[in-house]
Amino acid sequence: MNFRFPKLVICCVVAAMCACSPKFDWRDYRGSKAPYAVLFPGKPATHTRPVNLDGQNADMTMAAVDIDGTLFAVGSAELPDPDKAQLAVQAMKKAMVRNIGATDAVEATRDGAFTVEAKGSRNGQPMALNGRFMVRGTRVYQVVVVGPANGVGKEDVTTFLQSFTPD
Repeated sequence: MNFRFPKLVICCVVAAMCACSPKFDWRDYRGSKAPYAVLFPGKPATHTRPVNLDGQNADMTMAAVDIDGTLFAVGSAELPDPDKAQLAVQAMKKAMVRNIGATDAVEATRDGAFTVEAKGSRNGQPMALNGRFMVRGTRVYQVVVVGPANGVGKEDVTTFLQSFTPD
């Protein structure tokens, strides 16, 4: 009896399954510490750390997925002073733009939030940032895609950014 045939079939099935594995496995995600919903391109990891947002101390919770060096992330924090929330969200945006060494960013306002597109570099590698930043009461949000320029398609960036809804 020849046992090579079953081993060959198993190897072919495994190879085919790996080849068909999607790069983006879009899934619905709900914030655990903040009220929001978003589509992530994979299973996000979360962590919380203290941050200073333009003089306001807060705990920021991040949920993020890395796809081939491109980070899809949602950050949220609840602020002690709602009157300074807009300043805090501007500080979040400036920090993200600075992280990729961008000198200028294209900003627009849409649906009560502002969007940012910036290009820069990190360690000599061209980088891109696409993000939405918004305030809802005492809570601030940043929804960003940051990574190598041309790392992911515009359609995937748009899917992620536009899927975000604060509850």
